[in-house]
Amino acid sequence: MKIEGTYTFSAPQARVWEVLNTPKHLQEALPGCEKLEEREPGKFDVYLKIGIAAVKGSYKGKMEIADAEPPHRTRLIGEGKGLPGFVKGEALIQLTPQDQNTLISYQGDVQVGGLLAGVGQRMIGGVAKMLLEHFFKNMEKILKLAG
Repeated sequence: MKIEGTYTFSAPQARVWEVLNTPKHLQEALPGCEKLEEREPGKFDVYLKIGIAAVKGSYKGKMEIADAEPPHRTRLIGEGKGLPGFVKGEALIQLTPQDQNTLISYQGDVQVGGLLAGVGQRMIGGVAKMLLEHFFKNMEKILKLAG
């Protein structure tokens, strides 16, 4: 399944980059994230509890921030498993300055398996879009609080 979209943050590019690359802020922004542990620079163990429809459940996974070109672009690679199935994906994230704002554009691929795959692309796509929306709104709050 392909994912892509954009989001505009009311903060300068360098600040958005900093928050996106701070493990504490990532943990606060990721919907359902109970714990984010850095194993080595840019590589994390992730523990999520999602309470939405067919993806409801606890997941344990890994996330990597790769090919970083601060403050312009990075690639996120992740995978997770739980009772409802597994998720594996990769996304390219680009940050573009727009006056005092920053436009984030992302595009990637997500694969699902197990019970999740039986739910259908349309529902999984809707849940993914909702989780991304929550993530970006949480990041916006963190940017405002962190000044």
